[in-house]
Amino acid sequence: MNLLDSILEYNRAFVDEDRFVPYLTNKLPNKKYVVISCMDTRLVELLPASMDIKNGDVILLKTGGAIVSHAFGSVMRSILVSVYELGAKEIFLVGHHDCGMGKVNSSVMIDNMKKNGITQDTLNTIEASGIDLKSWLRGFDSVEETVKNGVKIIRNHPLLANIPVHGLIMDPDTGRMDVVEAGYEAVVSS
Repeated sequence: MNLLDSILEYNRAFVDEDRFVPYLTNKLPNKKYVVISCMDTRLVELLPASMDIKNGDVILLKTGGAIVSHAFGSVMRSILVSVYELGAKEIFLVGHHDCGMGKVNSSVMIDNMKKNGITQDTLNTIEASGIDLKSWLRGFDSVEETVKNGVKIIRNHPLLANIPVHGLIMDPDTGRMDVVEAGYEAVVSS
């Protein structure tokens, strides 16, 4: 049985046995905030548990490294939808220590693309269109700086005003959160 068939078989049982019932909610976040976090597998359950998040509580966006790199990219669009369409009142950007994005080597990734069938012609076409693949694919040196930069992009967005934006860094082993950037004066890091 392939992975898709396995997932669909499980899903049929999940639905047929009404296992979805404990997760029923609506699309509006009960706690009125959005969390942007890393896609790291260690955070799938740890991040919500460490922030007391249950199904229906928040809008949760995941991206490699919790990176917000472009003011008009898909992450920022999702943040704007979270605020203006879904009622989020605060934003939490949560990076984490030992992040795999900090170790990404764009040259190695491009070599892996080639090994998986991406042609040099395709790479040349992308580069010719003005995209510097090595820069776009590269990781980061400091999770603190990455979080601060993301907070700055969100806070300074011309379509977002009067909303607290917090930057935190999480320990992926314990769930401990440390504040890097507080969106308002009342937040104190311990």
